[in-house]
Amino acid sequence: MTINESFHAGGFMISEGPGTRSRDQITIASGQSLKAGTVLGKLLSSTSNAVSTAGGGNTGNGVMGTVSVGAGAIVGNYKLEITAAATNAGEFDVYDPNNAHVGQGKVGVAFSGGGLSFTLADGSSDFVVGDTFSLAVAANAHAGQYVAHDPTAATGEQTAAAILYDDCDATSAATVATGVTRAAEVNKSELVWGTNVTTDNQKTAAYAALALVGIIGR
Repeated sequence: MTINESFHAGGFMISEGPGTRSRDQITIASGQSLKAGTVLGKLLSSTSNAVSTAGGGNTGNGVMGTVSVGAGAIVGNYKLEITAAATNAGEFDVYDPNNAHVGQGKVGVAFSGGGLSFTLADGSSDFVVGDTFSLAVAANAHAGQYVAHDPTAATGEQTAAAILYDDCDATSAATVATGVTRAAEVNKSELVWGTNVTTDNQKTAAYAALALVGIIGR
């Protein structure tokens, strides 16, 4: 008869800090059932995409592409304002919800700044100075909670940040669990990965991110 030993609480640990230095009580976001040793990412405060709205008095009819929200984004309404007009082109400034200037961009060229990434396309009618867009970044209801690390995502879980100490069934509701968040050595062969971690390069990047918080894979 073959007996298979499953992963168990802390089985992946090689060493950790004294007392509870290496562990924290964390919240696992609902909709997941995770095993001990699962590499985790922490959800950001904002959703992955912002909602864009063209100013009511705009002359230009170019369309805003998908507005991706990343690290550093602030919940609230960003403002884009055209500052220079040109045929089939133009320039703009972007301001965050605190009215801080976060970058300059050009119509038809990919923009990245203030935690946002997007391309404002030219239309059949050119933009004029003073045309605007509002870019609304909504709060993430699960901000600060943890999910399985996913390098293909954009709401925080793309960065490995912790390791689940014991099994956690959060299928029906967010659940408090113990996470290894710093100052520890772990056995790489006993870590558990989310379904979207499919390459060695992705794992290497995750180990590097964990090392930044003092979790070292051996």
